[in-house]
Amino acid sequence: MTHNHYDPRWSVVVPYYNEAKFIERTLTSLAEQRYRDFMLVLVDNASTDGTTDVCKKVMACYPDIPVRYLTEHRQGQLFALDAGFSAVTTELVATCDADTIYPPHYLELCTELFDRCGDEVVSVMAADIYDDPKAFASRFRRLHKLVVSHVLPKQVHAGGYAHTFRTEALRRAGGWSTDYWPYVLFDHELPHRLFRLGKSKYHYDLWCQGSERRANRTSVTWNLYERILYHVTSYRLKDWFFYSFLRRRFEMRGLAHVNLRDKSWE
Repeated sequence: MTHNHYDPRWSVVVPYYNEAKFIERTLTSLAEQRYRDFMLVLVDNASTDGTTDVCKKVMACYPDIPVRYLTEHRQGQLFALDAGFSAVTTELVATCDADTIYPPHYLELCTELFDRCGDEVVSVMAADIYDDPKAFASRFRRLHKLVVSHVLPKQVHAGGYAHTFRTEALRRAGGWSTDYWPYVLFDHELPHRLFRLGKSKYHYDLWCQGSERRANRTSVTWNLYERILYHVTSYRLKDWFFYSFLRRRFEMRGLAHVNLRDKSWE
């Protein structure tokens, strides 16, 4: 279903699986963005809890925002992202998680950064915070992400819930196709491909409030050794890191992207 009366500049893709308890806050935060030139692409990844009904109820309160509802029956977030991206025709695209809150200036600042930096910047990424934005911990985390992004510019310092892209560059990089990477940590592997085409940009005031549920995800992520090696490996060796070293280890541990559907907190 599409309510699209114009060609917006942004698409905001939100994949979801059984997020009826959380997605209302996410959609409300997106619908109340100061920057309004966007459409929502909502991708139901075979939910069984009525999440789509919640989405339609929330978005009925914001008739000025065009929404496209898609269903992806193949189970896995990568499949849902790929389906959503296939429907994108706009210049810019953002991916958002169904349990994350985005401040009113989120898309506005992303747009400003893309316009100011030019085509050499192919992605803009945000810091994830878990306290009040004005709290010391949040300020420190935002500053830390900004500093590290300057020290290690060819690495990713934000999760997929905080990624925005130039659509053309993302398509050239291959998007979320499982032909490239069918495992967890695809929010790090995909930007690695994208860095061949340009840079990422961070900003102190660009942040989103992540879900505390992510604290209990050790079974679907890399271990400390792998994380350290990612940071110390030069970009020249990142192909080896992902496609030889990490791929082999993830295959041995069975860390396919579909594992992200497990909700260990429930």
